[in-house]
Amino acid sequence: MRIEFAQVLSIAGKEFHDHIRNRWLLAMVAVFTAFALAIAYFGAAQQGIVGLRSVEVTIASLVSLVIYLVPLIALMSGYDTIVGERERGSLALLLSMPITRFELLLGKYLGLAATLVSSTVIGFGVVGVLLGYKFGAGAILHYGGFMASAVALGMAFLSISMLISVTASSRVSASGMAIVAWFGFVLVYDLLLLALLVAVQGKLNASVVPVLLMLNPADAFRMLNIFGFADVARLYGLAAVVPKPLATPLVQGAAMVLWIVFPLGIASWRFK
Repeated sequence: MRIEFAQVLSIAGKEFHDHIRNRWLLAMVAVFTAFALAIAYFGAAQQGIVGLRSVEVTIASLVSLVIYLVPLIALMSGYDTIVGERERGSLALLLSMPITRFELLLGKYLGLAATLVSSTVIGFGVVGVLLGYKFGAGAILHYGGFMASAVALGMAFLSISMLISVTASSRVSASGMAIVAWFGFVLVYDLLLLALLVAVQGKLNASVVPVLLMLNPADAFRMLNIFGFADVARLYGLAAVVPKPLATPLVQGAAMVLWIVFPLGIASWRFK
């Protein structure tokens, strides 16, 4: 299948500029910046410590924030991308033009991804600048890896939101599915996994646990950041229970890439 990238980029540019005009990008930057600064400075307030302590501790504090916040914003950004066009009656007009359904879907995804990436980098980048000022250039490099993983998490949930948008019959049902997806991946999945581990009472093979964790993009993101830094791994206490072949950033990063590609591929098939 030949893809006309000029048309894809045209749709992506329109989607991106639409979000700039309606102040959505500015709102996301403000939310990311406010929460990142608050967590970075006051994350250890319960121990009587305020301020930036180290890159590792800052990342460990921000991982939990990203897991809750970024998936929610990504799902809310894309859940009505296709179903909204259908309800407004503009989808038929778009598909009557010389453009394939995949090009339309990819263009909208890239436009939304550009919005999400820009807001994530700008919002969390403020803390990175402060870390670099206090701890040197090496801190910026480590923190840049964390921001890249946060971007990957957002793109994974954006792919899930696109799948929801092409599957749902209305914007109302799409919004409900997006909320259910957020609760399922961010809150319920870990509870069910914990219940499974308690039920089997240690009889489960140790290598199965990290595989089950990678079946959830939020957990794959957490593991990617945990095993990217030895100090962070000790803080979370997972280094002793995850086999070394799976406790590598390369494996966790590959899981994140699959979570970006797989839902978007299913969305493209369903849209056709």
